[in-house]
Amino acid sequence: MFTGIIEEIGEITAIVPSGDGWRLTVRAPKAAADAVHGESIAVSGVCLTVVGSTADTFDTDVMKQTLDVAAIGSATVGTRVNIEKAMPVGARLGGHIVQGHVDGAGTVLEVRPGDQWSVLRISLPADLAPLVVDKGSIAVDGTSLTVSAVSPADAADAWFEVSLIPETLAATILGSRAVGDRVNLETDILARHVERLLAFRSAPEGGSR
Repeated sequence: MFTGIIEEIGEITAIVPSGDGWRLTVRAPKAAADAVHGESIAVSGVCLTVVGSTADTFDTDVMKQTLDVAAIGSATVGTRVNIEKAMPVGARLGGHIVQGHVDGAGTVLEVRPGDQWSVLRISLPADLAPLVVDKGSIAVDGTSLTVSAVSPADAADAWFEVSLIPETLAATILGSRAVGDRVNLETDILARHVERLLAFRSAPEGGSR
């Protein structure tokens, strides 16, 4: 479990094919310093398991399903990534509940910089659009953010906007995102559970429950 509060910016230093997936090496000195085999680390919002580490890097395996669904599937050596270690029991929940289970990828449609803030407009896959609400929570590349605007329900192409404060721009890779970049999206876990519950409630009588 994560909070979406990014702890450092790491860098992918090696990508080695492993079956139909990858083995990644990520340079992230803070995370790697006390990383242990089997622990979870979120890499740009994707929960991955540590399989090896050095003083400043850790290795992790990424399966094909993750590569197909998440933006990390287009990463290359040198790609910068957001890093967050799993939240310890009893710690403050500074962001929101983030599982590291990416729902899909969006594309940055617009970047509107300001004196203090920067607004990103990001495309939203149609199946995720009902799960994203104005003033709700969403994780973008693992960063806990508040939705500041959403497209109308009848829009042909769904999108949402997030407003980034200076700290977020400096402490995460979102500060360098440009139009056309793909980003990992994880919707609010509560919205996903409600959607599933309603699907069963509206199932035809005699259907699976």
